[in-house]
Amino acid sequence: MPGAFACPRPCGGSSRRPVPRSEETAVHDHRRLGRELALFDTDPLIGSGLPYWLPDGAALRQSLEDYVRTLERRAGYRHVSSPVLGKRELYEVSGHWAHYREDMFPPLELGSGPAAEQLVLRPSLCPHHALMFRSRTRSYRELPFRMAELGDMYRSERSGVLGGLSRVRAIRLNDAHVFCAPEQVAAEVRGALELIAVAHRGLGIVPSRHRLSLPGPGGKYAARPELWERSTEILAGVLAELGVPYEEGVGEAAFYGPKIDVQVVDGAGRESTLSTVQVDFHQPERFDLSYIGPDGARHRPVMVHRSIVGSLERAVAHLIERHGGAFPAWLSPVQLAVLPLGPGQVAAAHALAARCRELDLRAEVLGPERGSPAARVRAARLVPGLAMLGPRELADGTLALRLRDGRRPDPLPVDAALERIAARVREHAADLW
Repeated sequence: MPGAFACPRPCGGSSRRPVPRSEETAVHDHRRLGRELALFDTDPLIGSGLPYWLPDGAALRQSLEDYVRTLERRAGYRHVSSPVLGKRELYEVSGHWAHYREDMFPPLELGSGPAAEQLVLRPSLCPHHALMFRSRTRSYRELPFRMAELGDMYRSERSGVLGGLSRVRAIRLNDAHVFCAPEQVAAEVRGALELIAVAHRGLGIVPSRHRLSLPGPGGKYAARPELWERSTEILAGVLAELGVPYEEGVGEAAFYGPKIDVQVVDGAGRESTLSTVQVDFHQPERFDLSYIGPDGARHRPVMVHRSIVGSLERAVAHLIERHGGAFPAWLSPVQLAVLPLGPGQVAAAHALAARCRELDLRAEVLGPERGSPAARVRAARLVPGLAMLGPRELADGTLALRLRDGRRPDPLPVDAALERIAARVREHAADLW
């Protein structure tokens, strides 16, 4: 897979390499499971590399987006929204046009003569964010200025290299850019790595390794060797300070600077980049970014690119394979399955599901039309909780819960049980109980 999705290949080179394939990851292929679980699919009329999300997949993706936004907001990031198009000149200024043009979609020609414009589907979000920062005069008191977005971007991939959610042409990107003073860079890199670690723990992700991605031979990198050395020293210093072991990856840097890549392994035994932190002295110079320092003079900020989970597509692909469809309770497309044991409990089951929705819980009724009770229990094997609703529970007003791991908590009054479950989901707990 190409480089980190904090910006796709404009931010780095190839990052996929084969690693030993375990029996578990071989079984949990996200393309097969995604279709079996009705999470996503594709259609030739839409096009290769352009998957669509079915209701359960969209619910999972939305939960992931909400989780990331919450983490970012608590860490002091402010969310923005920017258009998916930009004039060709924008990417000439940023350097993407010179360094990444072959992987961008062709410009859209609008108008003719002197008024003609060329618009480009963006390959990254950083140029838009740079323009947002420079939209007005900034003071050193505003720094670090942390800007985050879950935005769409596009890249022109050959049909032969596309696959499932791991390699696509339309990308929903978790991206952020921190504009800071030079003396603040190390602290922002450290904070970004710590935020990535928190998110990975909440998602049940175990990285395979950390990589310090460095430039290689060739002319695909921005000039100014002294800035490359400075950026590399900062990144290596933070990794050492945090005690994080890492390997160097020559030729894997972004065109504008080195980066720390957090690597994961997919179901085919291939390693790719999920999360990334990058230090960029290049684009602030290209866009002539500045802030007013305490001395009243203009100073150049540094741009730290940071992505917690990279692209939503690749993140969901990894989560499908990591959990085999048995997602953490807060992330699961269906969090509670309600199983009426007989026709007399069907109406009450639907009322219970409605009560769940009032508490922002995702519930599904598995009625008698879905087969025998045993068949319905098997159908709900990946759901975090199964509420068995029979005559006794209906008479007592209690919730008899069977958890995915086989536990059977003592029955509680329905409202008390649902409030407890809702609290667990709000806490981003792995289990409902």
